[in-house]
Amino acid sequence: MTLIERDPATADTAGTADATRAADAADAGWGNLWPHFTRLSAGRGPIITRGEGAYIWDDRGTRMLDGLSGLFVVQAGHGRRELAEVMAAQAAELAYFPVWGYATPPVVELAERLAHAAPGDLNRVFFTTGGGEAVESAWKVAKQYFKLTGRPLKHKVISRSVAYHGTPQGALAITGLPAMKQQFEPLTPGGFRVPNTNFYRAREHGDDLVAFGRWAADRIEEAILFEGPETVAAVVLEPVQNSGGCLTPPPGYFQRVREICDAYDVLLVSDEVICAFGRHGTTFACEKFGYVPDIVTCAKGMSSGYAPIGAMITTDRVIEPFLHGKTVFPHGYTFGGHPVAAAVSLANLDLFDRELLNRRVLGNEAAFGATMRKLLDLPIVGDVRGDGYFWAVELVKDKATKRTLDAGERERLIRGFLPGALCDNGLYCRPDDRGDPVVQVAPPLICGQAEFDEIERIMRHTLTEAAVLL
Repeated sequence: MTLIERDPATADTAGTADATRAADAADAGWGNLWPHFTRLSAGRGPIITRGEGAYIWDDRGTRMLDGLSGLFVVQAGHGRRELAEVMAAQAAELAYFPVWGYATPPVVELAERLAHAAPGDLNRVFFTTGGGEAVESAWKVAKQYFKLTGRPLKHKVISRSVAYHGTPQGALAITGLPAMKQQFEPLTPGGFRVPNTNFYRAREHGDDLVAFGRWAADRIEEAILFEGPETVAAVVLEPVQNSGGCLTPPPGYFQRVREICDAYDVLLVSDEVICAFGRHGTTFACEKFGYVPDIVTCAKGMSSGYAPIGAMITTDRVIEPFLHGKTVFPHGYTFGGHPVAAAVSLANLDLFDRELLNRRVLGNEAAFGATMRKLLDLPIVGDVRGDGYFWAVELVKDKATKRTLDAGERERLIRGFLPGALCDNGLYCRPDDRGDPVVQVAPPLICGQAEFDEIERIMRHTLTEAAVLL
């Protein structure tokens, strides 16, 4: 792995000076910044000044293991000089041109690369600048597809409880988190929810994972029938659901969902904004879990975060009615398919091949899971679940009864103690309670057992401290 090199003789001095300047700038300018998903009353937060490999440093010089890959993004690690050099070369050659009837060499090559990597006949790539835009695009294309094929009433979308699919008005309507939506209602109409696959909290078939998976999938059929198959356009599911804490699919779940979608002529959208590009050891996670969707949405790891990019990928069936006459998909983004982002994504995928990152994840995922499951001996830990390099630890008040934390306890731990304590102890990761309270980890794919052990050690120490606050 080629990291950005620093002179050992001056690294400490330069790092201290950089940190001091960054801290001064942060103190002066923080009041002008509107951070995302953040309580503004909380005041100044950390400023991350640099990253190298699996580690990041803040403006006060604190070194942390990046246990979340930024935001499930930095698959190849921080400080990859070869990726930065590709970006600079492309910017010098052609920094920008839109894909509105035109194209650039890197965006054409990337489209071909993604279509070749995707399963089945997922052959047509529509570029966006991020995941929410990709989900928004998928819903819009599903609506137009059914209008073009003579079924104009098919417009509704079914997704899962607690699932997060983005913040644009359409993607937010697909999102299964009421608290995230109430400030922006009324939303785009047509989003409906079914149960998710949290087996730890299963109320049906809690002793039989396969039966539980069948039950959860059949709720999708039930919703389609209740709403009317003639009105339902798509089912949108993550291969492993992020919000709620790494909810994995039971055996046979996606095969049953595919049968249901085929039976009622409903498009299956695999939302892989987090799950694609190696997070589960394959380029697209639907491959790992044994299904071929009609549409894939992806982003994040495509460029390892070195530039913003996302995509919607459709099958030949979905694109076919758009290929005739004067038909246009009246939708697009100024920066979708940005040539610099496309160029660095190609270089990132080359790096994946060269360093065998997918194979690395598949080879290490059992060890990572075993290391994380060591935390089950803590009284505060109710469940540890996940797949690949994507794991969650669910926190409980009572292990025997699975009693969850109440509102006050969540406030003290999830928004109060844990974020700062984990970072102070050397681990950046994600305490989250959009469903049941969890701490999520998703380190860069370059990590191995040494980093797994470090994650477990810091989480053990911090969660032991947190238990005292309950």
